[in-house]
Amino acid sequence: MQNKKIKQILIGTNNKGKLREIRDLLPKNIKTYSTAKFKLKSPKEDGKTFKENSLIKSKYFSRKTKLICLADDSGLEIDLLDKKPGIYSSRWGGAKADFNKAIKRVFRELNTKDKNWKNKKIKARFVCALSLSFLNEEIACVLGTVEGYISNVAKGKNGFGYDPIFIPKKRKKTFAEMKPSQKYKLDHRYQAFKKIKKFF
Repeated sequence: MQNKKIKQILIGTNNKGKLREIRDLLPKNIKTYSTAKFKLKSPKEDGKTFKENSLIKSKYFSRKTKLICLADDSGLEIDLLDKKPGIYSSRWGGAKADFNKAIKRVFRELNTKDKNWKNKKIKARFVCALSLSFLNEEIACVLGTVEGYISNVAKGKNGFGYDPIFIPKKRKKTFAEMKPSQKYKLDHRYQAFKKIKKFF
């Protein structure tokens, strides 16, 4: 498997933002399928790490479709909140993964920890685990991170998830204020993809 280049792949996510971003990262000659095409719901993610949850998804979707699957598990770690929301990042948005709701919760939790947090640089990072699996076999599983800070207000209309409140290091704009082409060169998914692209 490792010696052959992958020509077609299932992208194991029901998150439209992730689907779009992963498609943009993959070489244009790769035929991609979405989980929506197969009407697949996401499996229960009960891993303790990003890597474990990523592998749960890639193996599950691969077994269901008999296709090689590339799956992502990612989230935001905020140092002041003891690295929360972490693997529970989408769950902070409730059953419908409403990230406006999740962002409000981040601000509430930060306020509880430190009433003066808005005047400080609150360190955070995005983490992404990308895994490739075929049926029950793990082909690869890699981690990518991007360090940065939490914006004290949500800014920008691009991106998805926590992008409106994350400012990468050495930048002044949030991910959501950047053009997708700018964000892709910096973000955690791209950092992880660089480690896995040899398979394509």
